[in-house]
Amino acid sequence: MSDQAEQGHGLVPVQYHQFQINDEDGPAGPDLPREHNGLVVVQDGIATVHTGIHTGDVDVTVALHTDAPQSWDAGWDEIVEVSLRSASGELMVRGLMDDLDEELPVLSFDGPGDYRLRIHARGRDTAIDLAPDEVTEWYLIQVWPAPAQSAAVLHQTDTYGASVRAR
Repeated sequence: MSDQAEQGHGLVPVQYHQFQINDEDGPAGPDLPREHNGLVVVQDGIATVHTGIHTGDVDVTVALHTDAPQSWDAGWDEIVEVSLRSASGELMVRGLMDDLDEELPVLSFDGPGDYRLRIHARGRDTAIDLAPDEVTEWYLIQVWPAPAQSAAVLHQTDTYGASVRAR
């Protein structure tokens, strides 16, 4: 059973269909093309989460766990697991061009090293390519310390993800 160490919640600004997860002191992981899963790409050491909206805010919850969570909630449209490395212990969710109003917890809560992220997405088909005034997309990022592994697709059902995989 997974013990949850901490949880944080906030709005993350999106520009150009994306927000990022990175560590300013080094690459977060090996390249993973967007065609692989349609939700998260790792390029030049930065993990980028693809959103359906072009510009606006998305609702992000970060849940930090000491061990892998036992199961995933089927109420999500897309779920992908990736491994990322934190060089400095400052692996964080970040807006592409704007700072977060409230910082989410640091993902690398156990210091520098390897982490597994299970990224969940819901609502990406609601306002594709738009800039809505209200939140239309929700994300859950579960994180735990774990040796690096290959990316794994756990669930894929949204139209936007299929269009990203087809590019």
